[in-house]
Amino acid sequence: MKFYLLDDDEKIIRILENIILDSNLGEVIGRQTDSRVAIKDIALLRPDVLLIDMLMPEKDGVAVVESLKAYQLNTKIIMISEVSNKSMISKAYEAGIEFFVQKPINRNEIAKVIERVTEKIELEQKFELIGSVFNQGASMVKEKPRDPMRDIKLIFSKLGIMGEKGVEDILCICQFMINEGLTSFDFKVKDICNQLSNQPKAMEQRVRRAINKGLINLANLGIEDNMNDIFLSYANALYDFENVKAEMDYIRGKRTSGGKISLRRFIENILLLK
Repeated sequence: MKFYLLDDDEKIIRILENIILDSNLGEVIGRQTDSRVAIKDIALLRPDVLLIDMLMPEKDGVAVVESLKAYQLNTKIIMISEVSNKSMISKAYEAGIEFFVQKPINRNEIAKVIERVTEKIELEQKFELIGSVFNQGASMVKEKPRDPMRDIKLIFSKLGIMGEKGVEDILCICQFMINEGLTSFDFKVKDICNQLSNQPKAMEQRVRRAINKGLINLANLGIEDNMNDIFLSYANALYDFENVKAEMDYIRGKRTSGGKISLRRFIENILLLK
């Protein structure tokens, strides 16, 4: 994988470069402290992964991410910053970043996040391969289609589960169903896992853990504010509200067990909401 590093602090850039090289994660093909200069540099070099600071004097990280959209890059973006404001972090995710990591830098955390992003790049390459099978008769020159996965990713980021490994598997399942023209299951989730993975049971377990994590996060949102927009939008649209309520009661200590999840219901509903 090819990496580009953007931070106004040279020390941070050196630390990140050392993590990448020491962990054999790939090569650093560019580095910059001036965000305005970096934009054209990134557009030219087209790195696989961009590691970027949010707060920079010339042009902040979110503005850089927005500017890069004009170049239609496939670069995945990891934002690293001391910022803890939820609104600012949310704007970063909405702009299109994959992960937000808070400073001070933790070598193991950065390495694991990068590994997850590279796994995602590999999965997307599989998506393209799957899509090519269904588009063999299509014209080679055509208007770039709308990405149906973007809305799904946005929902996952709102649920706070974009960092879960199982999310990549769910996206893979959704892509498969979209390619097949399906919005509901005529078979079990494990049947799709059998087609998409050499380790279908492990894939299904990762999917289950990710969906369950979303339930827990949603329940915590409801406890903090049951009028929260995310809670109101998804408590019954993605999960059964009774199970969300059960999870809330479990967190409060009013029950001995939490709410239950349905992989089939969740994936069918996420496709309807996209």
